[in-house]
Amino acid sequence: MDKNGVWNNEHGKFEHPRIIKYFNASIKKDAKGYYVHQETAECKEKVYFRYEDTALFVFDIHVNEDIVLILNTSDTIPCDPTQLFSRDDNLYIQTAEHRIKFNDRALLKISKFMEEKDGQLVFTLNGKTYPV
Repeated sequence: MDKNGVWNNEHGKFEHPRIIKYFNASIKKDAKGYYVHQETAECKEKVYFRYEDTALFVFDIHVNEDIVLILNTSDTIPCDPTQLFSRDDNLYIQTAEHRIKFNDRALLKISKFMEEKDGQLVFTLNGKTYPV
Protein backbone atom coordinates (compact mmCIF):
# COMPACT_ATOMS: atom_id res chain seq x y z
CA MET A 1 0.00 0.00 0.00
CA ASP A 2 1.43 3.37 -0.93
CA LYS A 3 1.36 6.60 1.08
CA ASN A 4 -2.05 7.49 -0.41
CA GLY A 5 -3.72 4.19 0.48
CA VAL A 6 -3.45 2.72 -3.01
CA TRP A 7 -2.91 -1.05 -3.16
CA ASN A 8 -0.25 -2.30 -5.53
CA ASN A 9 1.97 -5.29 -6.24
CA GLU A 10 4.86 -6.09 -8.58
CA HIS A 11 2.51 -5.63 -11.57
CA GLY A 12 1.40 -2.15 -10.52
CA LYS A 13 -1.59 -0.43 -8.99
CA PHE A 14 -4.74 -2.44 -8.23
CA GLU A 15 -7.49 -1.31 -10.59
CA HIS A 16 -10.56 -3.43 -9.82
CA PRO A 17 -12.80 -1.59 -7.28
CA ARG A 18 -14.23 -4.81 -5.76
CA ILE A 19 -10.74 -6.20 -5.07
CA ILE A 20 -9.64 -2.90 -3.53
CA LYS A 21 -12.77 -2.80 -1.35
CA TYR A 22 -12.22 -6.43 -0.29
CA PHE A 23 -8.59 -5.80 0.67
CA ASN A 24 -9.48 -2.64 2.60
CA ALA A 25 -12.29 -4.39 4.49
CA SER A 26 -9.87 -7.19 5.41
CA ILE A 27 -7.30 -4.99 7.16
CA LYS A 28 -6.63 -5.98 10.76
CA LYS A 29 -3.84 -5.26 13.24
CA ASP A 30 -2.05 -7.28 15.87
CA ALA A 31 1.21 -6.95 17.80
CA LYS A 32 3.22 -7.74 14.66
CA GLY A 33 1.53 -5.11 12.48
CA TYR A 34 -1.16 -4.71 9.86
CA TYR A 35 -2.36 -7.63 7.78
CA VAL A 36 -5.21 -8.66 5.51
CA HIS A 37 -7.37 -11.42 6.94
CA GLN A 38 -9.43 -14.05 5.17
CA GLU A 39 -11.29 -16.91 6.77
CA THR A 40 -12.72 -19.89 4.93
CA ALA A 41 -14.12 -23.21 6.12
CA GLU A 42 -10.68 -24.77 5.59
CA CYS A 43 -8.35 -22.14 7.05
CA LYS A 44 -7.67 -18.70 8.43
CA GLU A 45 -5.29 -16.68 6.33
CA LYS A 46 -3.29 -13.76 7.67
CA VAL A 47 -0.96 -11.90 5.30
CA TYR A 48 1.12 -9.00 6.60
CA PHE A 49 1.66 -6.26 4.05
CA ARG A 50 4.01 -3.34 3.55
CA TYR A 51 2.64 0.16 3.64
CA GLU A 52 4.06 3.65 3.44
CA ASP A 53 3.23 5.95 6.35
CA THR A 54 0.01 4.30 7.56
CA ALA A 55 -2.39 1.49 6.63
CA LEU A 56 -5.59 3.26 7.64
CA PHE A 57 -7.15 6.23 5.88
CA VAL A 58 -10.17 8.45 6.31
CA PHE A 59 -11.92 8.06 2.95
CA ASP A 60 -15.02 10.13 3.70
CA ILE A 61 -16.75 12.11 6.44
CA HIS A 62 -20.36 12.59 7.48
CA VAL A 63 -21.27 15.84 9.17
CA ASN A 64 -24.27 16.16 11.45
CA GLU A 65 -24.00 17.69 14.91
CA ASP A 66 -20.72 15.82 15.14
CA ILE A 67 -18.34 14.53 12.51
CA VAL A 68 -18.09 10.82 11.74
CA LEU A 69 -15.03 9.54 9.89
CA ILE A 70 -15.41 6.68 7.41
CA LEU A 71 -12.26 4.63 7.07
CA ASN A 72 -10.92 2.60 4.17
CA THR A 73 -11.90 -0.49 6.19
CA SER A 74 -15.55 0.72 6.14
CA ASP A 75 -15.37 1.21 9.91
CA THR A 76 -16.57 4.51 11.32
CA ILE A 77 -15.15 6.50 14.21
CA PRO A 78 -16.17 9.81 15.75
CA CYS A 79 -13.88 12.72 14.98
CA ASP A 80 -12.11 13.79 18.16
CA PRO A 81 -10.67 17.21 17.27
CA THR A 82 -8.17 16.97 20.14
CA GLN A 83 -6.51 14.05 18.33
CA LEU A 84 -6.00 15.78 14.97
CA PHE A 85 -2.47 16.66 13.91
CA SER A 86 -0.63 17.59 10.75
CA ARG A 87 2.74 16.47 9.45
CA ASP A 88 4.36 17.12 6.07
CA ASP A 89 1.20 18.83 4.74
CA ASN A 90 -0.97 15.82 5.66
CA LEU A 91 -3.77 15.61 8.22
CA TYR A 92 -4.00 12.68 10.64
CA ILE A 93 -6.05 11.57 13.60
CA GLN A 94 -4.50 9.50 16.37
CA THR A 95 -6.62 6.90 18.14
CA ALA A 96 -5.55 4.61 20.95
CA GLU A 97 -4.57 1.95 18.41
CA HIS A 98 -3.99 3.67 15.07
CA ARG A 99 -2.57 6.67 13.27
CA ILE A 100 -5.05 7.42 10.47
CA LYS A 101 -4.37 9.68 7.50
CA PHE A 102 -7.01 11.73 5.68
CA ASN A 103 -7.09 11.11 1.94
CA ASP A 104 -7.63 14.01 -0.48
CA ARG A 105 -11.42 13.62 -0.63
CA ALA A 106 -11.85 13.57 3.15
CA LEU A 107 -9.37 16.41 3.56
CA LEU A 108 -11.37 18.57 1.17
CA LYS A 109 -14.59 17.88 3.11
CA ILE A 110 -13.09 18.56 6.53
CA SER A 111 -11.18 21.64 5.39
CA LYS A 112 -14.27 23.84 5.87
CA PHE A 113 -13.79 23.36 9.62
CA MET A 114 -10.14 24.42 9.50
CA GLU A 115 -8.38 27.75 9.27
CA GLU A 116 -5.10 29.36 10.15
CA LYS A 117 -5.04 31.78 13.08
CA ASP A 118 -1.85 33.53 14.10
CA GLY A 119 0.25 31.00 12.20
CA GLN A 120 -1.50 28.03 13.87
CA LEU A 121 -3.85 25.60 12.13
CA VAL A 122 -7.10 25.30 14.10
CA PHE A 123 -10.21 23.16 13.82
CA THR A 124 -13.58 24.67 14.77
CA LEU A 125 -16.64 22.57 15.56
CA ASN A 126 -19.85 23.67 17.27
CA GLY A 127 -18.26 26.98 18.31
CA LYS A 128 -15.23 25.35 19.95
CA THR A 129 -11.75 25.79 18.50
CA TYR A 130 -9.00 23.17 18.75
CA PRO A 131 -5.34 23.60 17.75
CA VAL A 132 -4.11 21.09 15.17
